[in-house]
Amino acid sequence: MGQAVPIRTDYAAGEVRRLAKRAKDGAQARRLLALAAVLDGVSREEAARLGGMDRQTLRDWVIRFNEQGPDGLINIPSPGAPPKLDDTHKAFLRRIVEEGPIPAVHGVVRWRACDLIVRLHEEFGLSVSDDTIYRALKDLSFSHVSARPKAYKQDADAMAAFKKRMARPVASDFIEYAVIGLLQRIRPRAQAPAKMEIRASRSS
Repeated sequence: MGQAVPIRTDYAAGEVRRLAKRAKDGAQARRLLALAAVLDGVSREEAARLGGMDRQTLRDWVIRFNEQGPDGLINIPSPGAPPKLDDTHKAFLRRIVEEGPIPAVHGVVRWRACDLIVRLHEEFGLSVSDDTIYRALKDLSFSHVSARPKAYKQDADAMAAFKKRMARPVASDFIEYAVIGLLQRIRPRAQAPAKMEIRASRSS
């Protein structure tokens, strides 16, 4: 078994525990408590168990603590994958979008995502997806315009006939039918026949 890495002694165990109590990061607090146990003389195996880790992981945190202090026990977030489009690429996109395509040369009157992908590949040898283009255009304050979809097998003659038929004045007929229907609904009930009173005649 290898020799344990010595832990720095300029922090007392009680001070490390106070730091753990004030820590906002739960993982950092757990690691500080494990190191406080080490400073108290607890075995590395037992200190690792108290911190919910194995001895090798505890050794790595001891090294970080020795080099960076308590702040070194905080997880460093991953920066993630670098963006595919840098400032040069975005400046190129801004310029060609503002200038617009030349229909006789490019064959389109407005840039599409696929066209911009081709231009980026021709200029920089860069291959990107549609989503990357859309995000870049959004960052550059450009709006994405999509063509209105056309219904499947749309009949232009039927549409023209329908519009012509609907353009005829129908307001007067509609009002007349509405008034007739309203009168039918509020027609007064037939009055009930008057009750007949039968009185016995007095005998003289």
